Parts: sequence; structure tokens; C-alpha cells
Amino acid sequence: MLHHERNYSGIWVLVRFGSLLYHTTVRKVVKKGGNPLKALAANIMQSVMLILVFYIMFTVFGRRASAIRGDFLMFLMTGIFMFMTHTKTMGAVVNSEGPASPIMQHAPMTTFLGIASSALSTLYLQLLSMLVILFVADVAFAPVVIEDPGGVFLAFLLAWFSGLTIGLIFLSLKPLAPSFASIGTMLYSRANMIASGKMFAANNLPAAILPYFAWNPLFHTIDQARGAAFINYTPHNTSIMYPVYFSGTILIIGMMGEFFARQHASASKSAR
Repeated sequence: MLHHERNYSGIWVLVRFGSLLYHTTVRKVVKKGGNPLKALAANIMQSVMLILVFYIMFTVFGRRASAIRGDFLMFLMTGIFMFMTHTKTMGAVVNSEGPASPIMQHAPMTTFLGIASSALSTLYLQLLSMLVILFVADVAFAPVVIEDPGGVFLAFLLAWFSGLTIGLIFLSLKPLAPSFASIGTMLYSRANMIASGKMFAANNLPAAILPYFAWNPLFHTIDQARGAAFINYTPHNTSIMYPVYFSGTILIIGMMGEFFARQHASASKSAR
């Protein structure tokens, strides 16, 4: 049977790619909860529960005085929103469809589309969850005051992007060493419960302990988000450019690793 391959060029390439990316992203969102509203509700509940747990813990142990002077709830939310976005994006990218996945048998689908749609669906859910929680907090508790909303949103995007790039590293290891990639993802997520710095202000860290946290891009983004959110807090131990340089470098390494792994992937290894 004759088969005609249609060639796209110019602006139609971008239009076709945008359409494919949109539909795969919607598929990812629906897949997470059966429908978008369920996925959003589940995501909001996870964030609210984490905020509640840390709020109770800080109150019981009397650690609220060690936080930044100002709205204590905002202190918690800036850390937890960045942490959840970073961790969930990394997990979504690691669990995206690999080269041995059955869906890759469909011609328009590529591993790049799988990675991009996984990351974008997480960004969509996290952004909506953050806005809903902030709205409820503003209406039900106290007015939410953010000194520099643009700076907080920039830190939010950097937390998402750094999670994407780190997830890409583990994804490139997955076809070659599935068990190692799974364990590495879990260990990194657990380590970030403390190493992200979401429970304390970076300016309060002693100089001897600071190097144990300064390697982490999430540590920088959380501290920079708090510097943008609070008028009386200026980050001295972190930089907004560190996550940019770190993520850019890791992105290049991850793309090379993913390309190499794609050439040597097999269904038997991916099934382990």
C-alpha cells in the first residue's frame, strides 16, 4: 500500500508541535486524577496537609521565633510551594514515557514530548494549587501581602525548572539502571525534606553548616522567594543566578544522557 508522508515546514511545524504538546499535557493532567478537578483537589490537599503539619510542629516546639519576622504562614507557604513544585516535577519527568514505552509506537509521539508534557502538567497543577491556597488564605485568615510578586514567581519557575533538569538526569539513567534511578530519585526527594531549607531561614545558618545546603538549587530558590516575599528579609547566603547556572548545566548533561540512553534502551530493562 502506498503511504504518503506529509512534510510540515515553517510556522506549521510550531503549530503542530504546540497542538501535540497541548493534548499530551491534558492527557497527563487527566491521568493523574481521572479528571482535572480531582487532580487539582488532590494536589491542593497535599500542599495544605504539609503546611498544616509544619505549622503544628513549629508551634508545638516553639520554633516560630526562628522564622522571618512577618507572616508566619507566608514563611511556610514559600518553602512548601517551592519544595512541592521541585519534587513533583522531578518525579513526573522521571516517570514520563521512555523510549521503550508502548505509546512511542505512535509516530507523532517522542520522548521530548513525554518529558515536556509531564513537566508542564505538573507546573499547571502546582500553579493553580498555589493560587487557590493563597486566595483561601487571604479570604479566610489574613490579607496575603507579597512585597515582590514577580520575584516570588521567578523563584517558583526556577524551582520547577531545576526539578525538571534533575529529573532528566534520573530519567537518562532509568533505561540503563532502573533500580539505581528509582533509589536515587527517592533519596534525593527525602534529602530535600531538610536540604531544601524550607524549615528555616538561610541567613540564620552558621557558616560551618552552610556548605551542606549551598549546593542545592532548591535551597537558593526558597531563600530568594522569601527575600522577595518579605520586605524585612534580604538573602545574604544565596543567589538567584545559582539555580540558573546549575539547571542550565544539568539540562545539557541530562539531554546528552537521555539521547545516549535512548539509543541503548530495551523493553526488558525498562520493565525491571
